[in-house]
Amino acid sequence: MLKRISVICTLLTVMAAAFTSCSNNADYTYCNLPAKFVLENAYQAPVLYTACNSMGEFCTITSDGKQFIFRGSSREPSYVNITALAGYSGFYLGLSGLIVGLPNIPEIGETASKVVCFDLACSNCYEDYNITKPLTVKEGSATCASCKRVYDLNNTGFISKGEAGRALYRYRVSYANNTLVVSNR
Repeated sequence: MLKRISVICTLLTVMAAAFTSCSNNADYTYCNLPAKFVLENAYQAPVLYTACNSMGEFCTITSDGKQFIFRGSSREPSYVNITALAGYSGFYLGLSGLIVGLPNIPEIGETASKVVCFDLACSNCYEDYNITKPLTVKEGSATCASCKRVYDLNNTGFISKGEAGRALYRYRVSYANNTLVVSNR
């Protein structure tokens, strides 16, 4: 009898572990929209370097076709020319640009915060009307002027104020050795 209880407990533990690992499906965390951006030596853009190394700091990444523009909480944006290398390898800044930063709270199940990347477009305006409405980023939140939703960048892009809806589109990102890589494909 004791042996059967032990076997049942072991089976339940294994099943619980299997279901837990399935619930962390990346398909629910990351969107499937294309995004590609690589910047070695992130310190070339002080605003980006600060966002990737200071908890609670975020910056936007956009392009005017000649240079990348990084805007953060500081008043002075950073600019990096689009070099021939970037032109040949290509880049894609999501729908309206990217938001990159280091949340001030780690995600559930993590012990330390990791750099995150969201799209600069309001995900709900895009889903509802198929239009891109750029967000305004300020002090750990992103606000849509059209639908008035406020997204919490420190809390996985969930809506913190406004009508219910989906969280911000999120992209896969890696930041190591001062190199930022956003690649959703």
